[in-house]
Amino acid sequence: MENFSTLTTEKVNPATAHIDECTTLEMVKLINDEDKKVAAAVEGVLPEVARAVDAIAESFSRGGRLFYIGAGTSGRLGVLDASECPPTFGVKPDMVQGLIAGGEGALIRAVEGAEDNFNLAAEDLTNRNFCAADVLVGITASGRTPYVLGGVDFAKKLGAITVGVSCVEDSALAKVVDIAITPVTGAEALTGSTRMKAGTATKMILNMLTTAAMIKIGKVRGNLMVCVQATNDKLRDRIKRINAMIGT
Repeated sequence: MENFSTLTTEKVNPATAHIDECTTLEMVKLINDEDKKVAAAVEGVLPEVARAVDAIAESFSRGGRLFYIGAGTSGRLGVLDASECPPTFGVKPDMVQGLIAGGEGALIRAVEGAEDNFNLAAEDLTNRNFCAADVLVGITASGRTPYVLGGVDFAKKLGAITVGVSCVEDSALAKVVDIAITPVTGAEALTGSTRMKAGTATKMILNMLTTAAMIKIGKVRGNLMVCVQATNDKLRDRIKRINAMIGT
């Protein structure tokens, strides 16, 4: 059986070893101190993020799509980022897609064993007609989730560009993808709770991937979301202000 205790994300954090004995204010300060380390970790991988953005934008320009795959928190973050692209950038819902191990039900309730199924992602991607023109971003804090590794294996066999987002140095994922994005965020405030620093780093990176790629294909003018969809009162007002600023 694999020894998970060697993973950076599973290490015990000495700075928070007595967090259960703290006052509430001390407790949240300790968590905040750990969160401050996330931006620096992400800054260290910006060259790799930029390479991934260029690959995604190139795929978009040729009619390709972006797929995120992950399990648990990682999968939920991918689905979240994908779901926000149509209203933000006015693109079709299938242009950026998020797949989570266990299907949509896993967004709100864990599906036991799904993340350990190496072959499941290939089935999920096949059902979405994933092809060589698309880009696959595998997301797993530990860098070893079988569901994600199986998806990457499937995508590579098709000849698609693969990107890996993980938070453990020299991870299995980093070794097999074309572009490895590895912000090493260190031990979590709660041992192994990668929804915390690793999750925050992941969300920052996914935000960059789609936002920068959409900028590169012309969905933004200046720093204005000129393709935003008017789906509520706030956005209708924003569109009026954007139109006024650009003189249309």
